[in-house]
Amino acid sequence: MTTTSTPSTLATPPRTGSPFGLDDERAWRDWRARKLAGYPAGASDLVVDVADPRALTRSEHAALAARCRAANMVIYASADTSADKDLPRMLAAQFGLTSLDRNWLADDDGISSLAVSEGGGRADFIPYTNRPIRWHTDGYYNPPERTIRAMVLHCVTKAAEGGENALMDPEIAYLQLRDADPAFVRALSRPDAMTIPERADEDGVARPAQSGPVFSIDASTGQLHMRYTARTRSIEWHADADVRAAVAALERLLATPSPWIHHLTLEPGMGLLCNNVLHDRSAFTDDPAHPRLLYRARYHDRIDASG
Repeated sequence: MTTTSTPSTLATPPRTGSPFGLDDERAWRDWRARKLAGYPAGASDLVVDVADPRALTRSEHAALAARCRAANMVIYASADTSADKDLPRMLAAQFGLTSLDRNWLADDDGISSLAVSEGGGRADFIPYTNRPIRWHTDGYYNPPERTIRAMVLHCVTKAAEGGENALMDPEIAYLQLRDADPAFVRALSRPDAMTIPERADEDGVARPAQSGPVFSIDASTGQLHMRYTARTRSIEWHADADVRAAVAALERLLATPSPWIHHLTLEPGMGLLCNNVLHDRSAFTDDPAHPRLLYRARYHDRIDASG
């Protein structure tokens, strides 16, 4: 392990001078060079040991913030294996994350307890099963006013087998697609590129259909945001040929072994702090006596990594 050494709207096209604007090649090239020069070489370089995630030391905070600036994510590792939901909440608050997304499957405090559910409404949703979860960013079905910009995923108990995560920085995905063909980025920035159909329940429409881009720019910060799911059911991609080609290119990118894709299994006391990066999860097998339990806190804020 490596040792320590109010939601805004999303906008497309990006602001003038943005590195993510296809009309400003100089800004893009400057940003691209900086991004690649400072990027962590592997998953182990994302890990920071901390004594108490609830109260980071100055050097611990600086180490976590540096990795978030470089890769939009960091893995913290602590010896604290207690089932304390204040741990991810207090860690997040130290990086300016306070606006929890209180989705309908979350616990009353707004934090989700991810464990295999044997019955009830949660058992119908893959995060509450032991089945694999395909590549996605969290909250891709949310309306713009509830955009998920950041997340903490904290491990209390790991599975007996499996449960590995793959992680990829959305900025790296954007970079690789733009290098391959800027038309891919243009197509995936369409405001109607991806639609999640409505979800119905016994009372009618529980969630209306939600259309939006894959790549967009946060109007208040100028930062890139990605909204994506690799699922093939309950999703509608625009019929435009350029969109379909871009989606296929992104699928190939995520399916190809790459040094930009980080693989790890969170151990008890470890957690992921990120700006809603691309991630998946392999299937797992539980120890009946100690079933897998992770806490997930999703935020409308973006990580403040300026410290």
